[in-house]
Amino acid sequence: MMKTKTIAIGNDHAGTAYKFEIIKYLEEAGYKVLNFGTDTTDSMDYPDAIHPTACAVENDDAALGIILCGSGNGAQITANKHQGIRAALCWNNELVKLARQHNDANILSIPARYVSLEQALTFVKIYLETPFEGGRHQNRVNKIPFKGC
Repeated sequence: MMKTKTIAIGNDHAGTAYKFEIIKYLEEAGYKVLNFGTDTTDSMDYPDAIHPTACAVENDDAALGIILCGSGNGAQITANKHQGIRAALCWNNELVKLARQHNDANILSIPARYVSLEQALTFVKIYLETPFEGGRHQNRVNKIPFKGC
């Protein structure tokens, strides 16, 4: 059963500082956080943190996920290898909102080296508060999982 107040978070070394602030924000807002990321700035391979984060969302151990790496690209690409994941790389407020409204993104990928901490926290707030619109977008989301060539 999905835990609607649980958020999974994963990061590499580039996202550690932001992750701690995001966790603080989430916990103050009443969310439980599953932390799969590194807690240091020592270089590490982002898939080691991103795969467990994506699994937590895919297996309904968390309602949504947040992932961070330097550019956000590697983290997003890794998460999207999971069949049940729709990870969106976002670098402005409008992209975050549209990722939820139109794509029902269940993981937000933040490029920690290209946005400020204030922006990242705003992205998280928008991500958590924006519902999926469904309707015409539902059919498109249903077609995302690859069924084979």
